[in-house]
Amino acid sequence: MKHRGRHRRRRRGQALRATLAGTALALTATATLISTSQATGSGTPGALTPLTSTAATGELRLHESLVARGTLDTLTKGMGGNVGVDGVLASTDHSMRDRTDCTADERAALPVEPTATRAYCWDSGDARTRQWQPRSVTTSGDADDDGRWGAHRVILAGWTHDDGPAAATPAHHGDQAATPARDDGLARVAFVDATDPHALKYRWVLLVTPRDGGKNFTAVHSGLGGMVWYQDKLIVTAAQGAGLLVFDLHRILEADVNSGAVGRVSGGYSADGYQYVLPAIGSYDVPGGTCSTAGDKAVPCFGSLSLDRTTAPDSLVATESSTSGTDRSRVWRYSYSTAAHRTGLLADSQGYVDAVEAYETKAAGASGVLSHTPSGGREAQWYLGHTPDSRTQHATLWRQTGSGAGAATCTADQSHACWGLHTASLSYWQETGELWTLTGAATERMLYAVPLSSVDHSLD
Repeated sequence: MKHRGRHRRRRRGQALRATLAGTALALTATATLISTSQATGSGTPGALTPLTSTAATGELRLHESLVARGTLDTLTKGMGGNVGVDGVLASTDHSMRDRTDCTADERAALPVEPTATRAYCWDSGDARTRQWQPRSVTTSGDADDDGRWGAHRVILAGWTHDDGPAAATPAHHGDQAATPARDDGLARVAFVDATDPHALKYRWVLLVTPRDGGKNFTAVHSGLGGMVWYQDKLIVTAAQGAGLLVFDLHRILEADVNSGAVGRVSGGYSADGYQYVLPAIGSYDVPGGTCSTAGDKAVPCFGSLSLDRTTAPDSLVATESSTSGTDRSRVWRYSYSTAAHRTGLLADSQGYVDAVEAYETKAAGASGVLSHTPSGGREAQWYLGHTPDSRTQHATLWRQTGSGAGAATCTADQSHACWGLHTASLSYWQETGELWTLTGAATERMLYAVPLSSVDHSLD
């Protein structure tokens, strides 16, 4: 891992391929064509339309607000100092199952075309996966161009609480809570140690916000539709997609009281039974007013996020969240700062962050977004996952450019519904050439990887 206070050296040439474990799994699925509300007459979303006017890009402007350093230091000191990513990974208490040990329902969520080369499902005995939904993924391949955080390869998976009755579980000082999470939108992250591809292990970390000058904290509420780990910062979508929250991976803290409360309690700090918390250090808010997914397009709600390492400087890619009746939406990017004292933060101008590129797409309601310019290419390829309203139909992964769109076809009727079932955000691991995502249906929760080259080869 390189020192993150310096501008890192950009790798040249083709990214190295890691040896991919497992064999491709042939799957069959019944699918239908993408609805006409999501496609042009040609059966595809067509080309991206650039948004170049000052008015259009101005709607995407963000205002940066950082928590006072003294507040963060007070909370860190009060909770015994930073545990760090290594501390969390050293105490992993759940093991992921390899594809061969997953159920038939779980494996049915994997893509039909192209097939996944790596696939895992969550610990079936982990009570913390009930009433929770996996929504986003990022990796140490985003964090650093060597693909590692220290000695570890790490995957972060963002989950949000789905309100509803949950069974109480035995209490201990770990990730089993004496009382279940009670509030819809509670957000937590699985820190997955993926150093050994045959033995993935994970631990939960609760997202919180400091308050009272760092003497206390409250739980973060977010759908976690998007999440990017870059250098030492983690950026996630805020509640209802109204902006972004920022976290510092050097400030993972440990709760010392095991109870259902969140924050300071008699005797120390509690985090609803979680052992570790990650406090927010700032936010990026949309100053134009309340965001909306209803199609007015004035102030966008953030849907999904990803990192693009093929731009200079590296950039954060976003898509807006929109309702099923919307026939188009926007995708755009912000540049990361290259200043040594602003590692992992977005490039700002007097506290504001402006989009450096924006497009309109007819692939509305995207459940994941990725931008990548191939080696020697002049134009970025935009990958957009579309999840249909049907709970039984596989998603479609579109690749769009300024000249057109394409997607894999599968089954006898040549459907484009070939991607995973209820897939969430996308993350590209540059070192290995893998595209990572996860599925979020109640009984079909998988974390899987597909070589990006296989995605491209499968397109029409």
